[in-house]
Amino acid sequence: MSQKPWLLHYPKEVPPTYSYPKQNLADFLIQSAEKYPGHKALHFLGKELTYAELLEGAYRFARVIRKLGVSRGDRVAIMLPNCPQLVMAYYGTLLAGGVVVMTNPLYVPRELEHQLKDSGAAVILTLDLLFKRVQSVVPATSVRHVIITSIKDYLPFPKNLLYPLKVKKDGMSREVNYGETVHSFLKLMRAASGSPVHTEVDAENDLALLQYTGGTTGVSKGVMLTHYNVIVNTVQNSLWSYKTKHGEERYLAALPFFHVFGLTVLMNQAVMLAGTLLLIPKFEVDQILQVIDKMKPTVFPGAPTMYIALINHPDIHKYDLSSINICVSGAAPLPQEVQTRFEEITGGRLIEGYGLTESSPVTHANNIWENRKLGSIGIPFPDTEAKIVHPETGEELPVGEIGELAVHGPQIMKGYWNNLAETNRTLRGGWLHTGDMARMDEDGYFYIMDRMKDIIIAGGYNIYPREIEEVLFEHPGIEEAAVMGVPDKYRGETVKAFVVLKGGASVTETELEKWCRERLAAYKVPHLYEFRDSLPKTLAGKVLRRKLIEDDPAQQGRVVK
Repeated sequence: MSQKPWLLHYPKEVPPTYSYPKQNLADFLIQSAEKYPGHKALHFLGKELTYAELLEGAYRFARVIRKLGVSRGDRVAIMLPNCPQLVMAYYGTLLAGGVVVMTNPLYVPRELEHQLKDSGAAVILTLDLLFKRVQSVVPATSVRHVIITSIKDYLPFPKNLLYPLKVKKDGMSREVNYGETVHSFLKLMRAASGSPVHTEVDAENDLALLQYTGGTTGVSKGVMLTHYNVIVNTVQNSLWSYKTKHGEERYLAALPFFHVFGLTVLMNQAVMLAGTLLLIPKFEVDQILQVIDKMKPTVFPGAPTMYIALINHPDIHKYDLSSINICVSGAAPLPQEVQTRFEEITGGRLIEGYGLTESSPVTHANNIWENRKLGSIGIPFPDTEAKIVHPETGEELPVGEIGELAVHGPQIMKGYWNNLAETNRTLRGGWLHTGDMARMDEDGYFYIMDRMKDIIIAGGYNIYPREIEEVLFEHPGIEEAAVMGVPDKYRGETVKAFVVLKGGASVTETELEKWCRERLAAYKVPHLYEFRDSLPKTLAGKVLRRKLIEDDPAQQGRVVK
């Protein structure tokens, strides 16, 4: 490990180590607004805001929450889709010295209550459409103030007038009971001063984010990310994408900002580089194609499911996608077939990276313009180390052997909020033990096999779902696939494949079994197939294996690891 073989494969433009600024994370916004005040910062369904306007909005929000009693270190929850209000509130909270708690708008009351209680959030900003859900859990939490905004607040004319009509037609309620603890975002912002607000922070120790894990494998945990953690990872991503230019890039922001991938690789990086964020509140493939064709984004980080939806769209040839230069795929494994096809269509580069909420999130990525290895997550970022260890003993394993991936670097979390036991289990000797099974080749490229908890053990063999999913994705009739283990009386577990076919395709179980037997060892071939119209996913595009288990009658009573 002391040799760090991956450094031999760094582009000459990327430094292996770097001196990162120790400042308030929101200083990125101040610096870009000072240098590019009139440059377009946000484009939201036709509405545009400059960097000067965005910074003023952040200053106003900082004054709003201070007036509501938020002081340094207090937590502020933001429960919004991608919209201007989210960006203002995020940087405004940081400027006021608060800690941001990004909250998924799809959370049901039970999930929302857990996060608000656990974080101790004092204020929550959310949509009028979500008011009843939020209000139902507030009494059980420490939330003192609820701030309500609406999608229409930052829509251009006439969309702002048409929006309420559409909501009513769709049967959704925008009714809000305003009062002493429930406030209108627009009224508060109009009454607040836009003069500068800035809190000096101890960047390496003060929290910028309390970012909750997805909860797809158990109870959601609050990851403590400092200002320095997030600054480091934002800069690391920028160094890796060394051809990006200040004040010139246009970022297609379809990844939700409440997910740490979208937060760092999209919002923080775009603001640091004074790029334009094309805000997409909800991923809809037709809209995405229209935005790319019209707005000409140059950078499009996403999840594999987004690229899959695009390349399988029947009318994709009608749109000009040639503006796209860089795409970084994360949140789930990227099938090689999808990568190859997307690059053929756009002419841009689509690479796979890797990260976790606990690492702000990115630790590895493939080279964008230089040599890369398909199927690999690439090599560690600057100032980042990685190794493969025995999952039980922690002993480092030789090159080529499969074990648990452990990473070390300045972007690694401070720990889990109010959870010392989990912190000590995950952070050992300064190394983050990821829970992902992987291997490293002789060049220092890493390959994720699967989550330890997703490995299928059938008849004593370890089977990695990703390997089987790659084979299924190669089938011309398959659009999406997910593989998991199901109970089996003889083998302990056996392999089951959940498959979504491409439009118009007709494929039988017998055909799929033959396809797999020609490409996989016999013990890896799925014994069961289930054809579905879609797979359950998080908004970040990660397949919810727990939901697949819950939906499968054959697995009722199975313990979810």
